[in-house]
Amino acid sequence: MAELKSLAKDTAIYGASSIVGRFLNYLLVPLYTAVLPAASGGYGVVSNVYAYTALILVLLTFGMETGFFRFANKEGESPEKVFANSLLFVGGLSLAFVVLCMTFLRPIATLLEYPDHPDYVAMMVLVVALDSFQGILFAHLRYRKQALKFASIKLFNIIGNIGLNLFFLLACPWLHVHAPGTVNWFYRPDYLVGYIFVSNLILSAAQLGFFLPDLRGISYRMDRPLLRRMTAYSFPILIFGLVGILNQTVDKMIYPFLFEDRQEGLVQLGIYSATSKVALVMAMFTQAFRYAYEPFVFGKNKEGDDRRTYSAAMKYFFIFSLLAFLAVMFYMDLLRYMVARDYWEGLGVVAIVMGAEICKGLYFNLSFWYKLTDETRWGAYFSLIGCAIILMLNIWLVPHYGYVASAWASVAGYGTITLVSYLIGQKKYPVDYPLKDMAVYLGLATVLFIIAYEVPIGHLALRLAFRTLLLGVFLAYILHKDLPLRTIPIINRLIRQS
Repeated sequence: MAELKSLAKDTAIYGASSIVGRFLNYLLVPLYTAVLPAASGGYGVVSNVYAYTALILVLLTFGMETGFFRFANKEGESPEKVFANSLLFVGGLSLAFVVLCMTFLRPIATLLEYPDHPDYVAMMVLVVALDSFQGILFAHLRYRKQALKFASIKLFNIIGNIGLNLFFLLACPWLHVHAPGTVNWFYRPDYLVGYIFVSNLILSAAQLGFFLPDLRGISYRMDRPLLRRMTAYSFPILIFGLVGILNQTVDKMIYPFLFEDRQEGLVQLGIYSATSKVALVMAMFTQAFRYAYEPFVFGKNKEGDDRRTYSAAMKYFFIFSLLAFLAVMFYMDLLRYMVARDYWEGLGVVAIVMGAEICKGLYFNLSFWYKLTDETRWGAYFSLIGCAIILMLNIWLVPHYGYVASAWASVAGYGTITLVSYLIGQKKYPVDYPLKDMAVYLGLATVLFIIAYEVPIGHLALRLAFRTLLLGVFLAYILHKDLPLRTIPIINRLIRQS
């Protein structure tokens, strides 16, 4: 139980930066959708470019984050030497990437169908190189359990990015009209999409300053035998990482190419991406859990096998994922105001996108078996299967059904690899997961969801009150079945005092 409390504490800290940060980033969604109307396709451009950068980020980190955790926790290995070799490798790879892309910038921009904006490509090349290098630095903070520093830097980046976006997208247009002399020397009214990328670049560069103390006092010597072992371990992780990120972004990358009219594809992509942001609550929870869970699992494995802890972690992840799903869906009448009204037509995909996120989280929980047994090739196989399913379904169905098909394709892809990973994992590294308990929670959540949407209540306040009551039923079952109030330290203390 102590181990789970430690995991919960780290998840809470990482979650604070992730959830608060993502919530603050939510504020950018209404801003973007307000200044970039759906018909302009501007938000589609932003989503398309960021989809490519997400893929390249995985390529440049080369699976070294997981490799770092694995080798830093191995007997006989020096954690600081592992850290130095990880930094040298990822830093060198990122630098080579920047030089190559800047040399062939215009051909690359033309290939991506942004011939008039090679500047978009150049900025994001620099951003992804900086972020990949800093990914190892963030992993080092997680290894050293410096969760507060990790969270502080993340929040600085997010708050600063929001500030710059507000400056470029709201303050500058106002000043351009009322005091043009103050901004005309650098501001262009028709460059709104570009300023989103400018803001990202400035903050990625500024963030590096926080890590300067961590970069001192380290012997930067390449240990070739160690690096060969690390790259051999990390390469399969790179492959399934690349395919895994393709699972998340391939629809946004190929979407404009699936329509005869590219502008129509960008418009639909903008609507799909904007409304999918409402489902980010699930992504926040999954990411926070991942930040805490990966070093936790490798640390526990170093101490000894503890499969009961892994089983319990899976159960609690699933329970709170369902709670997050119900909370978002029950308060959709309020959350829809996160996007402008001309984007509301896409809100029907939110439940589907959240379902895909739950499957993704379950798959991540299952993935530790091949990481602990050093059979990381299985991760590559699973990712390839998932990517093939998502890609084929997008190409086949999107031209006919639009972004709804993209959302269901993600559910199909992640659902399939979750099932396959479970079946093979039970043979390679069996864990007794509480499937019956999880099925009961799923059934209860399904019933409550159906009741919430099938019971017609016209008045908004009454409808929200009724759904709050339903959410309370689910929460009460959690407290009764798996999280009695006496297990919560503060409440237990109050009970004892009374």
